[in-house]
Order: sequence, then C-alpha cells, then structure tokens
Amino acid sequence: MKIKKDDNVKIITGKDKGKIGKVLRAFPRASQIIVEGVNIKKKHQKPTKSNQKGQILDKTMPIHISNVMILDPKSKTPTRIGKKIVGGKYVRVAKKSGTII
Repeated sequence: MKIKKDDNVKIITGKDKGKIGKVLRAFPRASQIIVEGVNIKKKHQKPTKSNQKGQILDKTMPIHISNVMILDPKSKTPTRIGKKIVGGKYVRVAKKSGTII
C-alpha cells in the first residue's frame, strides 16, 4: 500500500469529493484508510450506567484507498506515487515533481 499514516491526501470521489485531510490510520489488508474529517457517520450509543444518558457520537469511518490521491509536497496537488532506490533503500517519489515523500 503506497499511502501511509500522516500523509496528506485529497478525496477524488464520493460524497466528500474535494476535501483534503491527514491519514490517521491505515488498514493494509483491507486497502482502507481513515482520513481526518472525512466519511463521518453518526453512532447511537446506549447508556452504559443507570444514571447516564444515551448519546449520538460522530465517528470517522474508513474509506478505500482507490478513492484518494496523495498530495505532492511541493505543489500541493494530487499526484501518483512511484518508487526509487536512494542509498540502498526504496523511497516513495511524487510523479509530478519528483520529490521524495
């Protein structure tokens, strides 16, 4: 999976199209990520104690990685990602500007 935690991404499809956010968590096996402030659902929670009230919580749900593109660190525009060997290690490279991510 080419998108990792703390990357800045732009949503390219769906109800949140055009929003920009930071990746909070990645799920490589499911090919999904959780992006800050995107795909928020309401969760109804029952009271757990007898003196407590029930509540409605906003929960950020995961989205598929095919619905996002990573932002180029130089131009802040969506770009694809490539790999390059630098110093004996593979690094991620932005296709638009060629900068290391």
